[in-house]
Amino acid sequence: MMKEYRHIICVWVIIFFAAMITGPGLAAADSARKINRESEAALKKLFSESPAAAELAKTAKAILVFPGMGKAGFIVGGQYGEGALFKQGNVAGYYNSVSLSYGLQAGIQKYSYVLFFMTDSALAYLDKSGGWEIGVGPSIVVVDKGAATGLSTTTAKADIYAFFFGQKGLMAGLGLQGTKITRIDK
Repeated sequence: MMKEYRHIICVWVIIFFAAMITGPGLAAADSARKINRESEAALKKLFSESPAAAELAKTAKAILVFPGMGKAGFIVGGQYGEGALFKQGNVAGYYNSVSLSYGLQAGIQKYSYVLFFMTDSALAYLDKSGGWEIGVGPSIVVVDKGAATGLSTTTAKADIYAFFFGQKGLMAGLGLQGTKITRIDK
């Protein structure tokens, strides 16, 4: 009986995330103006919390900001968010970030993340890949608070740096494995 109950819950979670990511997610997609406003506010918040991020921004080739990622799951999970790519302080494009996962997980969470593209080759890979799956392509370093204290433009040697911040809610685990980032039209 318990096994059957788990299967029913899994099916409903899959249906929920499929609907959230495809159907209503597209119909209720954020406007370019809203994404710009929220992305700029998220960057301002990150820079106030992390001097290392503000320092990296000075030499980054581009900065990709996802201001409102939503993540939820119970055994099967998913996350989705839309963001803006900034080059030289101006919006150069819009992207979405989608991920599905399976495993021991439960909860709901909202957070922001920012990717700093430090090399021309990493940025070119984003532009030419037609949907970049993190873990395939340029190297990425996730910066936590401890690592951020020693990070500067002289010590930064990776192609891409990722900062997570503004977490709200409860969800076990936070990462980018299995995440696909795709350019979208706004």
